[in-house]
Amino acid sequence: MSLDADAVRRGCVGADVSTYRRLCRAEVERFHAAAKDGDALTVGCTQEAPLFSELAGERNKQISFVNVRETAGWSTEGEKAGPKMAALLAAATEPTPDFPLVSLSSDGVVLIYGRDESAIEAGKLLADHLDVTVLITKPKLLEPPRTTTFPVVQGTIRAATGHLGAFVLTVDDYATPRPSSRDAMTFETPRDGATSRCDLVLDLSGAPSLFPAHDLRDGYLRADPGDPAAVLRAVLKARDLVGTFDKPRYVNFTAELCVHSRSKITGCHRCLDLCPAGAITPAGDHVTIDAEICAGCGQCAAACPTGAASYALPPADALLRKLRAMLMAYRQAGGTNAIVLFHDDEHGAALIDALARHGDGLPANTLPLAVNEVTQVGLEAIAAAFAYGAAGLRFLLRAKPRHDILGLRKTMATAEPILAGLGFGGRRIATIETDDPDLLGVALREVDLTEAAQQPANFMPVGGKRDVIRFALRELHRVAPTPADVIVLPDGAPFGAVTVNVEGCTLCLSCVSACPTGALSDDPERPMLRFTEDACVQCGLCKATCPEKVITLTPQIDFRAATARSRTLKEEEPALCIRCQKPFGVKSSVDRVAAKLEGRHWMYTNAGKRLDVIRMCADCRVIAMSEENFDPFVGVPERPAPRTTDDYLRERDNRTKS
Repeated sequence: MSLDADAVRRGCVGADVSTYRRLCRAEVERFHAAAKDGDALTVGCTQEAPLFSELAGERNKQISFVNVRETAGWSTEGEKAGPKMAALLAAATEPTPDFPLVSLSSDGVVLIYGRDESAIEAGKLLADHLDVTVLITKPKLLEPPRTTTFPVVQGTIRAATGHLGAFVLTVDDYATPRPSSRDAMTFETPRDGATSRCDLVLDLSGAPSLFPAHDLRDGYLRADPGDPAAVLRAVLKARDLVGTFDKPRYVNFTAELCVHSRSKITGCHRCLDLCPAGAITPAGDHVTIDAEICAGCGQCAAACPTGAASYALPPADALLRKLRAMLMAYRQAGGTNAIVLFHDDEHGAALIDALARHGDGLPANTLPLAVNEVTQVGLEAIAAAFAYGAAGLRFLLRAKPRHDILGLRKTMATAEPILAGLGFGGRRIATIETDDPDLLGVALREVDLTEAAQQPANFMPVGGKRDVIRFALRELHRVAPTPADVIVLPDGAPFGAVTVNVEGCTLCLSCVSACPTGALSDDPERPMLRFTEDACVQCGLCKATCPEKVITLTPQIDFRAATARSRTLKEEEPALCIRCQKPFGVKSSVDRVAAKLEGRHWMYTNAGKRLDVIRMCADCRVIAMSEENFDPFVGVPERPAPRTTDDYLRERDNRTKS
């Protein structure tokens, strides 16, 4: 492949760039010399990364590796891929923060759930390695074993919860076999509601999965009992699941930022609707994320409007810094019309590799960026990519995704009107859903996008997700071809305004107490409702809390909101106490209450002092009542004493004696 060292030098400003022909073989001593310096070192090869790491040893731990061969050089446009190589090398130098781990422990207790002899055969294969129990649903003719090496019982799993090392199964129709079974296994009287606890579940029942997104549930293995090869693969995988295993804590959660509910009134439920693994559940005013179940799709973090759920592999600001380094280096090296291709490692990297080895390779303007899961990409990354100068974005997905990608589609649906409203015409963002490398190449070469930001931004993303997304959108608006101040967004967008029907609003301010972000506020001196659009996340708590039902949400993005002062939605004259002149409520509401009570309620049949009490503050109201010696219970018949159990027993004893 061709290596354009000059382009790399232009893109990677200040770096010492060297090219080699056989660095891992004949020129290995030159690598030794470079590694001895101890400076940060980036090697444009991933195939020989283990060798280079071994050669460097303890002398240099600041080594990063990047693939510039399959992603850039091996292509029909390889001679023009110098700027792309510069971009890939620059992105590789960006540090990735460490992420926390979650430990899962398995003692090898496995439940094999099946329907026939195949489950028992699987148990025989695992009996020497694991603690096996076989559960047969609705057994027919099973030959009794000569020797009971592991339990074989009857039952149907009604419910299942848990994860690797901590499964809890509820079993109906449970029964143990009779030792006297002769030609066919017979069972004792069945019962419902039995509980089984195990570390692993091997499901060979052929029935629907016990868990949503079953292939994402650690410790749950499922295979078609009619496919011996699939059963054998599942058995071999189960055999190795003994011990302690570490998995990333994909999502960091800050309960204080969650706007799920307040006072048992539900507001935001975006993450609950999107989680394919069922790892998110309500927990009072916020939700809770089970790190042991979470499979890392990242849709909750991408959709969370406040940043309560934030992705950790990597965090949003770290991903944006990688994007920034990539696009800035590409532009400085002379590249144009960059198309950023988000892909994962398991599917996307393999597809790109196949396209490079057996096809035309990636186009020279396609910049692949590997992420843990494509669905983790949020609106902040899309906005930042175009602000940094990208001409388009593509998301590489499987033809049949492993889980629902509704979250990604909603993110794209929010980004599309923003880009269109800012003058980025054409189909700027799209998915490429294929398992065929040739179709991937065709889809990328059909992208015809030439208009990008003329003077791209170079801001450094720092801070939490909400701060990053605000900054990215403001910078995108600044560099846009035709910026618009207000853009209408689809329902569910994390930006918008609150509209209040002022005629029906009584200024009870229950919406203010419910608003978790301070977007709605009041004034301690006057009856007033204010709104700060930049703080609104469209959680809907104000709408759900309002007793008069006069609040509606208007999804939109107003780029002036960041610098705008809060605006007044409704303001009224305060009600002044007729005795001490202290403001204590809303004048119109007090007048309305007084009008409804006058002459209609038994306490206010005679207009005068009693009705004046309505127009007093709480302190003066007590004073006036005490001065008038007003007793609200005069003339009211005395209530009978409550009857207790002792009264009934006493009456029964008296009747017995009489």
